[in-house]
Amino acid sequence: MARVLGISAHYHDAAAALVVDGEVVAAIQEERLSRIKHDPGLPLAAAFACLQHAGLRPGDLDAVAFYEEPFAKLERVLVHLLRHLPRTWRAFPRALAGQLGSKIWVLDHLSEGLGVARDRVVRFDHHRSHAASALLVSPYERAAVLVVDGVGEAHATTIWDGRGYDLRLLASVDFPHSLGLLYAGLTAYLGFTVNEGEYKVMGLAAWGQPRLREQFARIVRLTGDGAYELDLACFAHMSDADLGFGPALERLLGPRRPPGRPWDFEREDDRHYADVAATLQAVLEDILLALARKARALTGADHLCLAGGVALNALANARLQAEAGFARVFVQPAAGDAGGALGAALLAARERGDPRPAPLRTAALGLPVDADRARDVAGELGLPVRRVDEPAAAVARLVAAGKIVAHARGRFEWGPRALGQRSLLACPRDPATRERMNRLIKEREPFRPFAPAVLSERTGDFFAAGPDDMTPFMTTTARVRDDARERLGAVTHRDGTARLQTVEAARAPELHAVLTELAALGHDPVVLNTSLNGAGEPIVAGAEDALAFWLRHGVDALVVEDLLIERSP
Repeated sequence: MARVLGISAHYHDAAAALVVDGEVVAAIQEERLSRIKHDPGLPLAAAFACLQHAGLRPGDLDAVAFYEEPFAKLERVLVHLLRHLPRTWRAFPRALAGQLGSKIWVLDHLSEGLGVARDRVVRFDHHRSHAASALLVSPYERAAVLVVDGVGEAHATTIWDGRGYDLRLLASVDFPHSLGLLYAGLTAYLGFTVNEGEYKVMGLAAWGQPRLREQFARIVRLTGDGAYELDLACFAHMSDADLGFGPALERLLGPRRPPGRPWDFEREDDRHYADVAATLQAVLEDILLALARKARALTGADHLCLAGGVALNALANARLQAEAGFARVFVQPAAGDAGGALGAALLAARERGDPRPAPLRTAALGLPVDADRARDVAGELGLPVRRVDEPAAAVARLVAAGKIVAHARGRFEWGPRALGQRSLLACPRDPATRERMNRLIKEREPFRPFAPAVLSERTGDFFAAGPDDMTPFMTTTARVRDDARERLGAVTHRDGTARLQTVEAARAPELHAVLTELAALGHDPVVLNTSLNGAGEPIVAGAEDALAFWLRHGVDALVVEDLLIERSP
């Protein structure tokens, strides 16, 4: 039996995950503690937090597992930079400095930073780490595994046959052809920040129509048997990673959208950009569907696991569930680079004889919130804090009265979705609530939707789908029933769907209690659930973060465990 710490770092969403005797004990993204959104740095704070939560010291670890092969990544970067000279000459110095600096020596830095012997620091292939993070915490003994992201060492897409604890690579598409980089390039073209704005593109897609398929057929095409190929002249990920797209893309689609300009769908050009997003989403789904069908043909499996950043595209996941031919589909909540830390830990644990862990039941794998600390700080600030005997009942009454409640209870979530532990909760009925949340609190674009959380056993009353293996982690969408749309006006997107979270007591007990109380009061057991953070901020982690959010943002109430602060009328 082993104690293994997994690490991902040096691209974005650095994280640490701790596996002890085959059990996932803790998993934390560095951004939650550093307060730097998408923090890519070596996640020592997250690593020590995982250990402290488990009552362990670094010397107790049997292994520290890194989620990719640093020297293999260096080789890929060098080969492509040299092969594409002189086009890559501007990127060459910075890329080389990055690889030969902290990245190539990351295993040594982990040894030094954690105080662990160097021979206990191991590494695994990037896509294998992703695949393990999905298969090994899934409910399936046998599954096809599809990993789709920007790029690992060389692979951008891989298909695996997963059996028990074993993963066998069956097929791949390699850099520079990448669906992750396709989506990133178009994200930049639409004026959003890469690795941050992809969710915005997905929301924007519902405001357009996929009218530009002819142009996109020249940007990316299926090559048969599930593979795909980019027109590299349209992209710049080998010469300008910050821009992401090349001049050929603008010749096809028109000038890029100016970053930061307010959206106005009365403008013809903004309607065009919405059509670009809609076409991109449709084309991505078509290619993923072809890849998933290929995975089913290669493996014969009835179940599918997805990983990599592209696996956080909830719209695409819903289509795969409906059309790819698999009985069930699973996406673990931190499918992006953070999840690689968990996969690496599980692979190292397997090498040391640990059993495969139980299926992942909850995303609440972070640190608990300290109510005593919250009370002390609130008192020092003169805030009107009081204890309540039944916090779930208090939250339900506030939500039923139309209030927006910041809800910080239990351990914070693993992954980019707030699932009730660090959430903003509100009544899902009135579209005006969505406008208030977008404009005054979240400060987001007006086209971005909010998600509903519903008691699992009542899902069919509101949605044209039941709970599945993705809905507890909010990694898929469902169509809102026609007879429920008026009651769910704040969480129904323009296309009639919602990014659904189904809530069970075993997975999210605090949120389940709120929904149960709403039902007891005679209201629908559904809330608008969005992440407890402002624009450009990581999701709240500890008590000080929750109070800081309260002081900066105009929510009506804050609940930290059994403490309640309400804003005076």
